[in-house]
Amino acid sequence: MLGVSTPEMAAIISNHGGLGSLPVGGLSPEVTQQLIRKTKSLTDKPFAVNLFANNIPAYNEEDLEPMKQLLKQLATERGYQLQESDLANFHFYTYHDQIDILIQENITIVSFTFGCLDNQNIKLLKDNGCTLIGTATCLDEALILEANNIDMICLQGIEAGGHRGTFIDNMPLPKISLASLLSQVVNKVRVPVIAAGGINDAQTIQAAFNLGAMAVQVGTAFIGTAESKAIPSYKAMLDTASGNDTVLTKAFSGRWARGFRNEMMNKIEDSGIVVPPYPFQNSLTTTLRKLAQQNDDNQYTSLWAGQFAQATKFKQTKEVFAYLVEQYKSSPHHTGNAINT
Repeated sequence: MLGVSTPEMAAIISNHGGLGSLPVGGLSPEVTQQLIRKTKSLTDKPFAVNLFANNIPAYNEEDLEPMKQLLKQLATERGYQLQESDLANFHFYTYHDQIDILIQENITIVSFTFGCLDNQNIKLLKDNGCTLIGTATCLDEALILEANNIDMICLQGIEAGGHRGTFIDNMPLPKISLASLLSQVVNKVRVPVIAAGGINDAQTIQAAFNLGAMAVQVGTAFIGTAESKAIPSYKAMLDTASGNDTVLTKAFSGRWARGFRNEMMNKIEDSGIVVPPYPFQNSLTTTLRKLAQQNDDNQYTSLWAGQFAQATKFKQTKEVFAYLVEQYKSSPHHTGNAINT
């Protein structure tokens, strides 16, 4: 959960028997290394590092101009100031810039989303003893990952919060529920499958295992914790959330993602202006979102969350994790599979 997860969160999960995950997608090699070393300082257990595997599409600078003007207008109306420098001269880092850091730091588990790593880097990571976990939102994507020698596949149901991992461009966005996705995939691939999307209690954990998942991945349940970087008003929204409160949007980043609806999302979607693709739109909106976060303004930043977005009564990462584990272990049919975040 880039922008929410922290080294502290990942380390606590790993220290308590799960697999913590450190998101570094799109970050510079220097920041990537800093975050990895911070996490290492907090745990001696394995943790995953999560990459973005997207390509940078070709795009004309002129195509960005309408969105730039809209964002300037929205910022002014909200009382924020955007400079031209906030909306230009972006540097896009990809996983190619980060692989050497992962090898230097002896990272043994790498997960990724938005695509598949190229063959050269798959071989390089595997030659250095790395287990690879790819993300799929449909059977076709899962088969591509398996054909590329990926060790495990995280199946992301439409319930999941945050960005969709979809990466086949010439087909409609897959909107498959986790249960249906597991049923379609588990008997078609030979590699272990991890379930993601709407996992939040013993029943949903058990349901995923019953459908063939070997592990589950949990995200939204940890947004409200003390170790989360989510702003206070974002965390507070979880206290009253219902299943109808999250929607899919491209407004903030140019990629489909699930989160709480707010004013910035509405204004961009209602403008009629074409949203530039990821990562251009993501970079264009970065400064405005940061300004909003600095002011605890939940109407002008992304608020990623899954369909089951209710907060737990626990406010510490270790408490949320322990609750999920103990609740599952005390359920009548638990199978002893893995719970990861």
